Amino acid sequence: MLKGKVRLKGSEATNPVAVGDRVAYEYSEEPTVTHPASIVEVLGRKNYVIRRSTNLSRQSHVIAANLDRAFIVVTLFFPEIKLPFLDRLLVTCEVYGIPATIVLNKVDIFRKEFPEQLADFHRVYESAGYPVIETSALTGEGIDELKAAIGGPEDGHICLFSGESGVGKSSIIKALDPSLNPKVGNISLAHLQGRHTTSLYEMYPLASGGFIIDSPGLRGFGLVHLEKEEIALYFPEMLRYSRDCRFAPCTHTHEPGCAVKQAVDNGQISPERYNSYLGMLEEDKKFR
Repeated sequence: MLKGKVRLKGSEATNPVAVGDRVAYEYSEEPTVTHPASIVEVLGRKNYVIRRSTNLSRQSHVIAANLDRAFIVVTLFFPEIKLPFLDRLLVTCEVYGIPATIVLNKVDIFRKEFPEQLADFHRVYESAGYPVIETSALTGEGIDELKAAIGGPEDGHICLFSGESGVGKSSIIKALDPSLNPKVGNISLAHLQGRHTTSLYEMYPLASGGFIIDSPGLRGFGLVHLEKEEIALYFPEMLRYSRDCRFAPCTHTHEPGCAVKQAVDNGQISPERYNSYLGMLEEDKKFR
């Protein structure tokens, strides 16, 4: 239960307390099973992940706080990957100083059929500085590597697992620790999209050490607290080239002598990543 002063009033976020928060609390005078204590203060956060609220465009929602790493689960197909969504998540992690790892799931399905697309994905994101771990929740491939990335009991890491509906995130969590029971959803055959199975953010302790925060299957992810001129700073590969732009600041859209646009034309920056950047610029205009 929340005390009045910790509630939503005066806050830009729809939720005053998030999974991973450290809080001060006091026992209720008449405790019950459902309300044994009250939260009186949310302690300082070392970081957090935030997204624009789905229904209230001017408000935001804190997904999780005090994270050591974020794991973004994707698949190339079934459902087909949406690169702008992935890139928005990566930019958000960059903004709030949270190391991000991409978990490429269901590789047992598409490795033989789509080797070129798989190699291209690795090239684009690893060259941008993001580790990519291939996994299969079905065969167990990559699960040990994922456990090592999370860390052991001595690390005590708190890790966010996020991704779109249907990518197998809950199945991976189950593979990491069979004693856990996150909800597992099916793929809608009509649209090859995942169905939501989780509406709450939950934290699980892993038997191998550390904690996992399971986020709902997301279908959209709006950026917040980021000015248009700042967006390119959180694309690592664009940041490297932006120092050579003729003008500063440079939006990397129309300016002559733009080193970022030249790098895109030369194949040094992925056109898909650049298009994601342009999409974020357009999104920024909608909320001004």
